[in-house]
Amino acid sequence: MAPPSSANHDPRLLKAGVLALLVHVGFFIFMIYGLNWKTYPPEGVVVDLWSNLPQPEQPLIKKTEPLLPKKIEPLPPPKIAKPLLPKPELEKLPTPVKPDIALKKEKEKEKEKKLAEEKKAKEQKAKEQKAKEQKAKEQKAKEQKARVAVEVDRLQKEQIEAEERSLQKKAAGAQAAVKKNLTDEYKAKILAKIKSRIIMPPDLPNDPVSEFDITLLPGGEILDVKLRRSSGFPAFDMAVERAIILSRPLPLPPDPMLFPNFRNLSLKVHYLE
Repeated sequence: MAPPSSANHDPRLLKAGVLALLVHVGFFIFMIYGLNWKTYPPEGVVVDLWSNLPQPEQPLIKKTEPLLPKKIEPLPPPKIAKPLLPKPELEKLPTPVKPDIALKKEKEKEKEKKLAEEKKAKEQKAKEQKAKEQKAKEQKAKEQKARVAVEVDRLQKEQIEAEERSLQKKAAGAQAAVKKNLTDEYKAKILAKIKSRIIMPPDLPNDPVSEFDITLLPGGEILDVKLRRSSGFPAFDMAVERAIILSRPLPLPPDPMLFPNFRNLSLKVHYLE
């Protein structure tokens, strides 16, 4: 069996055929009932009878007009069925969603909403974590800066103290050098004064040396004189001891702080010097 033609299923052609059929049926009804096809006989003459005949008058004869057939108006030309333009397609209404599909879509929406909320919460948490880490980093940098400042201050103080100690040491060294120089200077003066008062015994061989320990009082007074080592020549030893006693008071530096260097004085006296 051959498949039906696509023209038989075209709704536009179907509508055009129905319209043409209605036009022909209407024209047929008009031809039957719209036109008067009957002819009517002329009406009879009515005569009145009188007992006394009046003056005869011209009898009025009513002319009857023949019934003419009604004018048949020409039929309008048959309307040509205009090709039906395709109607604009109406927006298709969404097919009613079945409850299961609607429920599924609602669940999907809830799932998407939940995922969006979780994503937002994660982003917020990550943002807070980043801010926390940044704050901790800044705090750490601040603490590091404070530690560096403390360390720099400590090093500066140590450097200043070291410089002060160095200066003090230098000053102390310089002062010690001054004290030593003064001590050596006045020891040399004491020795020179003592030697100026020695009466040397004649013709001693070689260069005999006598060593004495002298205890002094402030002002140069002699408290005690002891022979620590003899020169081997008693005459020379006795001559030196007499010269020490004759030299009092011994010369001392004016600074009383240097007296401890002279309280217990050790002297070596050479015969030839």
